[in-house]
Amino acid sequence: MDLTSARTRTRPAGRHDSRGPGRAPHRSAPPTGGRSRLPRYWFAERLLSVLSGTRPVHWMLGHTIGDAYEQLIRLAPGAPLATNGLRPVVRHCDEYVPRPGVIEAFARIGAGDRVRAMAFRLEQGPDLRWRCAAVELGGERLTVGS
Repeated sequence: MDLTSARTRTRPAGRHDSRGPGRAPHRSAPPTGGRSRLPRYWFAERLLSVLSGTRPVHWMLGHTIGDAYEQLIRLAPGAPLATNGLRPVVRHCDEYVPRPGVIEAFARIGAGDRVRAMAFRLEQGPDLRWRCAAVELGGERLTVGS
């Protein structure tokens, strides 16, 4: 029996690869260090979800320090990053590191043709976890009581 004819008979109709039954194609491991693994992107996505009204504020509990959680409590009901029917996305996020353990990040939030700016500060605690310490939208600082 010819090896080629054996493969032809065992593969499903329409399949043209040489893979035998029960054998998955080789896949390399997903790349580490992708943008979703960077603290700035992780927080940008979470902040966007809260400030667009798709997630509740308490979703950020434990991920904020100082006045940041109070800022979110005050802002979230107005959903300042909500759009009319379009899902906002983080188009780009970059960072400035003024010193070790501190990230000042800025993100472009897009929905259709509209682009908004969001900036936030992350601080790394003694447990090495990052937490959001401040949030700004469109250049206007969002502070408690203003």
